[in-house]
Amino acid sequence: QVQLVESGGGRVQPGGSLRLSCAASGGIFNQYIMGWYRQAPGKRRELVAVMTAGGTTNYAGSAKGRFTISRDNAKNTVTLQMDSLKPEDTAVYYCHVRSSTVISDYYWGQGTQVTVSS
Repeated sequence: QVQLVESGGGRVQPGGSLRLSCAASGGIFNQYIMGWYRQAPGKRRELVAVMTAGGTTNYAGSAKGRFTISRDNAKNTVTLQMDSLKPEDTAVYYCHVRSSTVISDYYWGQGTQVTVSS
């Protein structure tokens, strides 16, 4: 059974930094895309950043230049370093893992709250 365990959310002032981590277990993820989505109150869930096992990345425009995604294929972990945080980054952040070949093969973490406020 695949499990995604997230950590690292919290509250930070504008301009601050947070680091989110997600550990995947219960499967083999070397052909999976790993990444992060977020959902703010009253809004739809949106992509933040994803990375293939080969290192190809895709960032939302709002994340480019401020957030950095990385992954450790040996440990099945994906990390999101978030710098220069803004109040509009406030959301629940979800780890997401999906197969690069089977559309229906995907998993979500439970979500971790990120609040950016002074």
